[in-house]
Amino acid sequence: MKKFLSLLLVVALLLPCIALAEDMPVVKIGVFEPASGDSGAGGKQETLGMQYANQETPTVTIGDTEYKVELVYADNGSTPDKAPSAAQQLVSQQVSVVLGSYGSGVSIAGSQYFADANIPVIGVTCTNPQVTLGNDHYFRICFLDPFQGTVLANYAKSLGATTAYCLAELGNDYDVGLVNYFQQAFEALGGMVITDTFPTGNSDFTSYLNNAVNYGAEVFFCPVSIAYSTQIVEQAAAQGVTFPILGGDTLDSNVVVNAAKGKNIKVIITTFYQEGANTAFDEGFKAWLNSDSEAMTNNGGNDMISAVSAMGYDAYYTALEALKAAGTTDSAAIKAALPAVTLTGVSGLISFDENGDAIRTSAYVKTVNTETGDWEFVAEQSVD
Repeated sequence: MKKFLSLLLVVALLLPCIALAEDMPVVKIGVFEPASGDSGAGGKQETLGMQYANQETPTVTIGDTEYKVELVYADNGSTPDKAPSAAQQLVSQQVSVVLGSYGSGVSIAGSQYFADANIPVIGVTCTNPQVTLGNDHYFRICFLDPFQGTVLANYAKSLGATTAYCLAELGNDYDVGLVNYFQQAFEALGGMVITDTFPTGNSDFTSYLNNAVNYGAEVFFCPVSIAYSTQIVEQAAAQGVTFPILGGDTLDSNVVVNAAKGKNIKVIITTFYQEGANTAFDEGFKAWLNSDSEAMTNNGGNDMISAVSAMGYDAYYTALEALKAAGTTDSAAIKAALPAVTLTGVSGLISFDENGDAIRTSAYVKTVNTETGDWEFVAEQSVD
């Protein structure tokens, strides 16, 4: 009886809190990410960072009022032709600010719909310069491809490479753009670059790998989606190639690690974050993943932290800072407040230049330990 009365007392004490939560006003943050298509795995991992941050901090005080933060999702399908409808979906849901996307092509394709609605967007890992160029509504917290391409070229040169073979998906803004910046930087260092493209939907990369061997390439640069990169890694290992596979931030996934594990292949990438850089985030995020089976599935089946998850986490808190700075949920006011927002995130200091781009000066270089199936930190490298 006493236990029953105690339970009633607890419920009675909680009722005002439940009522308060129900009466609390809501501010909507749009999540413009791929949950399907070639970039679906990466988009899900990026979204996980936002979801964890929302679970950690579910409310925000705007002005003198506390708001519940609701994440509103729209799957942009990984392709520019599907991105517009996803953007329109978020606009129709009257979100105050948008986060995304994983993938520059879909970011560019959806951009105008957000601009027309005067809704600001905080890009998370969309690195192509065209995302923000001339767009005062688009900001981003990641480094750009000219920087990443130069870092990769410098690192390739440090490996002693004089010839690089570069492969991109035909028509993919991210792939083609990053290959172009890598080529400019590597040729400026005196290296030779061979570029090639493959059609969307391709699954056999043996001819491209053979081409690289025939050209005498010492590095194979393929800044492609996870779906393609895993196939390239597996097929390169099967062919016994000796050159390392180089990739950009899209290859930073446990799915790529799993493709390389147990194989005689070298995979080296540049990215935004490495486990161990922020212990509190690492421990909290892993604990959350292990407590949620759906989250674990969306993370590829284990609790390895992808850099895009850390970036999604930082993007969420950047949005909260913008809401607090604006003092309102009005999207136009949030857009006006964003240029002055600064935040020390788990991925480093976040602030914006005159184009709305993040001021970033270094990238993480890491490689797959094919025996343990882990990412290993190699260096934190700048373009200097």
